[in-house]
Amino acid sequence: MSDLDRRAAPPGKLPGSLAADPRLDRWLAFDAAGHVTVTPGKVELGQGILTALAQIVADELDVALVRVRLQAAATPDSPNEGVTSGSLSVQDSGMALRHAAAAARAIHLGVAAQRSGVPVEALRVADGAFVAPDGRQVGSYWAQAAAGLLDCEAPAEARPKPPAERRVAGTSVPRLDLPDKVFGAARFVHDLRLPGMLHARVVRPSARRARLVALQDGALPGDAVVARDGSFLAVLAEAEHDAERAADRLAARATWQAADTLPPAHALADWLRAAPGEHAVVAAQDAPAGAPARTLRATFHRPYVTHASVGTCCAVARWQAGALEVWTHSQGVYNLRADLAKALAMPEEAILVRHMEGAGCYGHNGADDVALDAALAARAAPGRPVRVLWSRAEELGWGPVSSAMLVDIEASLDAAGNISDWREEVISHGHSSRPGRGAMPTLLAVEYMDPPREIPNALNPPLASGGGAQRNAVPAYRMPRLHVGVKRLAGMPLRVSALRGLGAPANVFAIESVMDELAQMAGEDALDFRLRHLDDPRGRDVLAAAAQMCGWRGRAKREGFGLGLAYARYKNTGAYCAVAAEIEALDRVFCRRLWIAADVGEAINPDGVANQYEGGAIHGVSMALMEQVAFNARAVTSDDWETYPILRFSEVPAVETRLIARPDQPPLGAGEASLAPAIAAIANAIHDALGIRPRAMPFTPENLAAS
Repeated sequence: MSDLDRRAAPPGKLPGSLAADPRLDRWLAFDAAGHVTVTPGKVELGQGILTALAQIVADELDVALVRVRLQAAATPDSPNEGVTSGSLSVQDSGMALRHAAAAARAIHLGVAAQRSGVPVEALRVADGAFVAPDGRQVGSYWAQAAAGLLDCEAPAEARPKPPAERRVAGTSVPRLDLPDKVFGAARFVHDLRLPGMLHARVVRPSARRARLVALQDGALPGDAVVARDGSFLAVLAEAEHDAERAADRLAARATWQAADTLPPAHALADWLRAAPGEHAVVAAQDAPAGAPARTLRATFHRPYVTHASVGTCCAVARWQAGALEVWTHSQGVYNLRADLAKALAMPEEAILVRHMEGAGCYGHNGADDVALDAALAARAAPGRPVRVLWSRAEELGWGPVSSAMLVDIEASLDAAGNISDWREEVISHGHSSRPGRGAMPTLLAVEYMDPPREIPNALNPPLASGGGAQRNAVPAYRMPRLHVGVKRLAGMPLRVSALRGLGAPANVFAIESVMDELAQMAGEDALDFRLRHLDDPRGRDVLAAAAQMCGWRGRAKREGFGLGLAYARYKNTGAYCAVAAEIEALDRVFCRRLWIAADVGEAINPDGVANQYEGGAIHGVSMALMEQVAFNARAVTSDDWETYPILRFSEVPAVETRLIARPDQPPLGAGEASLAPAIAAIANAIHDALGIRPRAMPFTPENLAAS
């Protein structure tokens, strides 16, 4: 048995999400037509996870991939796998399905052996058929589908195939979800059209936490009707354009009581430092080290940023006989159901939540919020499905944002040029307001319903779960004396929650910038300095690979161009990534090329892994160079593409990715590993080109001039 097998299913313990929901028929089902239906609790967000899960199942069952059908998550039919987040789907859901499929294979083979008299070890599986040594077919999954063989709990002793015997997992098969998307099939929740469906639009207040104090009567277009619950206001109509026109008219008739609630945008960093908060120590050690000879102090700032999905949030809801049915692109159908139940004061069992794909977001965007919007609007039309689609202004102005952050670092070198001391303080909001995790609901509309309820302050997940503000705050490098602390702000004027990487983008930007500066202070090449302080051999491998890819050693300096390097292991426990970035400094900074070296252990779909690393790095380019939420004293003002610009297709850099194959190692998620190193590499490339050390994101001409 390989080390991977032992880690995937230690004796007496089921792997991943299977431990919480061990019944095999909750995960897999065979039918007489020759298909295996897989029902994971994780959802497709455009990251290709369903393809990877199908590969795992096909491999363990020895069936063709085309036989595997993935069923979208829904309550209560799917296992409750929480939220699809944290790059954990392969680790949690994939390893659960690998074990479940191995168990199902063993059970079915055992029955076939008993019925046929052929020893089980003599049987082989050929595309779902059970074949004896003489070539006879003595059974199949499909012939035994009605026997209820999976109506049991998964046995802990089931063992998946060793890595050398896998034929589907580890290959770059085509994505299962892409054909529908390429050819425009109705796959997204936005495309859902149900008989008798109405369209609804929400009328937003003039300011955060404003109260609706008056609403003038007046005619509305078409058959539009009003749905109101306290200060929550919506309109419904048969035709979508009537709903939009009615919302505009209603907005003009609404009077709101509002107040200044947001911090000064022009002095956000000062406000973060002065705001009250809860202090905690993230990591500390005091080992023998040389006396500090030279010390560097620096502060790094990241503003609020948002998801800025090109597709806006959407949901459909229907009330019928006291029950609520919701179609949503939420990342956690059970978590959403829990908060809908709290918000609407009804039992969870009366709510059915079905996942449909929507715009990807890598974090907590407005998908859960629009589901409650749809439910509240649909109460005005019992029995009829109601579709709510957010506008661009709602998407950018009302969805959860990622916390602004400050990172203070004081680092010292001893006389030999080794890091001797490192002190770091992170100032940030919490990074999770996801639904379903606390006693109070966290959905946007609850602040406006009657009675209004305050959304709880965002939390930081514990470091053992990856952390929030403290994610990747502990440097990956060897440093004898270390202190890392965090201050979580006591309140959140802007609603903050998870966005790709959580605190990692700011922390890795700060750490990798200081590593470059310390190397310069020591008179040493930035790559050599990192390698000398990095003990993890897999980290050293990705750094060396990225440097080799970009021609780090012996490169010729070009006027106006800069090359930077950065490294991080996601959460310090997940996937490895090193990025080299080439920038060109013109009227503003452009990222021209990225080289990415990646290590995710076993790569189920190498092409999918590369897509994830490349997409994350390109997201990092956009965040590094452009993105910043703007606001005044009452509301977000960056609510269109002019005021919240994102990277254009014409500005996407050339990207080269190299995946270090480690099929004998546990699989690690790829979706978030490259974002933070890409940002840090761009910052270091800017210094290489201009001699300026970026201290504040985004790296605009204005921020660089102030560095």
